[in-house]
This record gives sequence, C-alpha cells and structure tokens, in this order.
Amino acid sequence: MSADKKTRTIRFHAYGEPADVLRLEETELPEPAKGRIRIAVHACGLTPADYGLCKGLFPFQRELPRGIGIEASGIVDAVGEGVTDVAVGDRVLGVPDYAGAPIGGASDFAILSAWAQMPGNLDFAPAAALPMAVETAYRSLDQLGVKAGKSLLVHGAGTTVGFAAVQMALLRGARVFATAGETYAERLRALGAKVTSYNAGLADRVLQLAGGPVELALDTAPVNVSSTVNSALADLVRAVGSDPKRVLTIADFAGAAKLGVRTSFDPEGATIGGSDTPQFDEGAAEKIANTLRYDVLGEFARLAAEGRFSIPIARSFALEEWRQAFDILLTGNARGKLLLLPR
Repeated sequence: MSADKKTRTIRFHAYGEPADVLRLEETELPEPAKGRIRIAVHACGLTPADYGLCKGLFPFQRELPRGIGIEASGIVDAVGEGVTDVAVGDRVLGVPDYAGAPIGGASDFAILSAWAQMPGNLDFAPAAALPMAVETAYRSLDQLGVKAGKSLLVHGAGTTVGFAAVQMALLRGARVFATAGETYAERLRALGAKVTSYNAGLADRVLQLAGGPVELALDTAPVNVSSTVNSALADLVRAVGSDPKRVLTIADFAGAAKLGVRTSFDPEGATIGGSDTPQFDEGAAEKIANTLRYDVLGEFARLAAEGRFSIPIARSFALEEWRQAFDILLTGNARGKLLLLPR
C-alpha cells in the first residue's frame, strides 16, 4: 500500500443488497502487483455485474472489502513488474482487478488487470463505456457463430450489450434484426438494422420483418436485474424456427434452463442455482477467465475514435452521487451507460 496516498472508493465490507452494503470511503492506495497497472480514474462505467459483486455471486470473491466498477478509463499512474506495453502518463481504458484488488473502478484510482491504449481523439467517458459491452457482445456473437450472410435477431438492442452486438454483427456482414424501445430505435435503423418493438407479438413481427425465421438470436434484455422486464425467450425460440440452441441469452438464466436455450456461460460449465443466477465452481471460473475477449478492446477503441462504433451514454454522475446512479441501474431501464466521473 502507498502509506502516504489515499483514494476515495465505493466498496462493501459484507455481502448483501447494494443499498445496504455499499459505502463511499477513503482508503490507502494499493500498489499494482506483477502484471497490473494503476490508473487515475477519469470515468467508470456501472454494470449489472456490480450488483452480482455485492451479492457475492462470483466464485473468485474471497477477501473483503471489495470495490465495484469493472470498467474504467484514465491515465496510468504506476505500472507493476513485467508491464512493458504502457507507461506512466499513457491514456488507457480497461478492466479493474475486481478479484484481486481491494478497490474497483468506482474510485479516484484503480488497479487494472486488462487494458488497451486509448486513441488520442477518444474521450474518457465514451472509452469507459466500452469494456464490458464490447467483451460480452463479441464473445456472445462468437458463441452463436455470427458471420457474413447470417441473419441475427438482437433482443434488447437498446441495452449497452445489445447496441454493441448490433454494430458488431453488421460489421461482420450479418443481416441484423433488432427489438428496441423508442429511445434507440431510429439510431439502430440508421446503423442498418431492421427494428421492431419488444412487446406482445414480438415473434410474429420478426417473422414478418425477416420473411421467415431468422437463423440466430441473442437475448440481452436485463430480466435478472429488473422485475419489470419480462422474459421473451419463448418468442425468440419461435422466431428462429423453434430450435432453442439457436438462441443465446446473457441474462435470462432461469428461462434458458426451462427452454433449453444456450447461455453465455454454457461453455464454462456454469449451472443455474435456486436464485435463478449462474453458479460456478472453481473450474468454471477459471474457464471463464480464459475465454474473456479483452484482447479486442483496442480494436473497438479505434473504431470508436473513428466514429464507427459507440455505446450510448445515458447519464454521468460525480463519484459522490453513486447512490442515485445505482438506483437507476437497478431499474433495468437506464437506457444507456451510467458513468461515474471521479475527476
């Protein structure tokens, strides 16, 4: 620890509901371990995974306290042993070491375990919105086998992961259909997707829009965060011609277990527990760590800097306004990325 330096950080000392266990406090500034870097955080994205961290749903969570905020951007402040690709003063985006460090990205400073250089013309806020949406969408499209000529339905395309998946699939040359609300429907159409609403009759509208079943479907609607978001997996299965293995969900694990739909954790051997959330043993956790696609962050940072890729940002908050941001996150209706700005 840096005895003479402090950092503000949002973290928890016990597991539970975020409103009950999270608090903004000051702590000693940790040094980056081997293969890690420390950044002065300029922007931090909030994600549903922060809720899971607070609840203790991940197997790698051992020692407390732990911080939240698993995507961030900032300026390199210190580098650990063996790090040669960045130096102090470089601008980076990346993933805070939420498993190994006592603080997360929702801090003045953070330890990163994965990172990429930021192009000079990319601002900190849009950069911090990239890591989780890019990684999850890219890996999910690979799992589904999305490539040029395939037809894909993205359900929940107004979410950050859904919006990313639409853009990525189009870049791959796929025919893309999407469900979204009015907030992002026109933007998605402008990108090249054919869009319909996500309410009753979804399957019939998609079948009509596509002229028959689509080949693949990706579900990104946040049913595991908000009780106001209803499962649409049965409709998605129908839209792909009634083959549940052509549908993949990143959120509706209980529905997937009932219908035989694939999930984003299937290759890693996760099971669905009584709380309708994925449960991992140590072996599954290790497999997950080895399949995460943080290697593509630099590519999509460059595309973002060129104006060819983006994640919609809903609102930004000062670090001390974190409760307001988290309340919005837990509704499942943020309508874009929520950011904390320590600086």
